[in-house]
Amino acid sequence: MPRMDPDDRQNTQRQMNLWAPWRMEYIDSLSGDDEGCFLCRDGADAEHDRANLVLWRGRRSLAVLNRFPYTGGHTLVAPYEHLAGLDQLDGDTMLEMMRMVRDLQKALTEAVRAQGFNIGINIGRCAGAGLPGHLHLHVVPRWNGDTNFISVLGGARVIPVTLEKLLDELARASRDLGLPKLED
Repeated sequence: MPRMDPDDRQNTQRQMNLWAPWRMEYIDSLSGDDEGCFLCRDGADAEHDRANLVLWRGRRSLAVLNRFPYTGGHTLVAPYEHLAGLDQLDGDTMLEMMRMVRDLQKALTEAVRAQGFNIGINIGRCAGAGLPGHLHLHVVPRWNGDTNFISVLGGARVIPVTLEKLLDELARASRDLGLPKLED
């Protein structure tokens, strides 16, 4: 590796800063303020589904784009009820949520050409749950080779599409594919 003079090293350090002021909204959301659970708020506010990034509503659960995604298309599936664990879900709610996950795979494959998926649940703060009181499933689309240098070296993620455009694409794919299919 070529030797770098001190002035170049300083410039490189400045270039490594990644400004993400939108992350402050996420950090503030962890403070436990009086606004309550966003999944409960979004679930009760069908009139503002687009602003809340709600893609689908079932009888017992909803699918909403993650405002702080790991990748473009990262979606959450949650029951309307504020429940913390799988053991608190009734069978009908669990089945509807799994059907949404199944249908999200189809919609995301169509809308963003996902080649694979990470699907998971974090139960409890120590397990990584950012909202430990309201159970939700993560559906994260993946692509071959999507672990790139910016994630490895910069500890940052590059999201190549706005949430609003992605919501439109998923809504279009949902219509074209006749999704969600909550009643089989």
